Amino acid sequence: MGVDIRGYKNKLRKKYRGYRETLSPEEKRQLDDRIFDRLSESSFLARADTVLCFVSTAVEVDTHRLIHYCWRNGKRVAVPRCLNDKGKMDFFLITSWEDMERGRFSLLEPNLSQCEKWVNTDRSVCIVPGFSFDHQGFRLGFGKGYYDRFLSSYQGVKIGICYHKCIAYHLPKGRYDVPVDFLVTEKSIRKIKRTDELEARK
Repeated sequence: MGVDIRGYKNKLRKKYRGYRETLSPEEKRQLDDRIFDRLSESSFLARADTVLCFVSTAVEVDTHRLIHYCWRNGKRVAVPRCLNDKGKMDFFLITSWEDMERGRFSLLEPNLSQCEKWVNTDRSVCIVPGFSFDHQGFRLGFGKGYYDRFLSSYQGVKIGICYHKCIAYHLPKGRYDVPVDFLVTEKSIRKIKRTDELEARK
């Protein structure tokens, strides 16, 4: 009998959501501040012209401060818009919170009538959400598949952000899952060693 991967993933989501929901507002703010400090001081962010960034919800690492930081430092910011129920997601450039509206799943998303679609991957980084990441850079998302599909064709630098206590040694993954290039927690920035890099060392 095969393993119920979906059921196992849902148990993991419940576990890591539970941890986040037990954080007091002050504890969460402190963790978010440390992650922001590591991101804002990173070389990969300094080199980027465009930052693709999710707009955080209450259970995610805060990204609102990071978005403001990018605006203040002359970087373009693009945020995701879910376009259908089949995992189609594109990013659109925003210059203020006035460019946002409530979209699918009641998330803040760019208003398509006033935002330009982002299409150029040159000198960009993507800030990737996840309930959990593992040591190989693979993620446990919300289960809708939007980021999985987007990352499969994204050619820029992929940055996973997560709380340290939500890092797993190994997560279940599919053959088409794409790992991030860097993993940022309140404790460290980890460069993920790709399989081709490991093979080259043998």
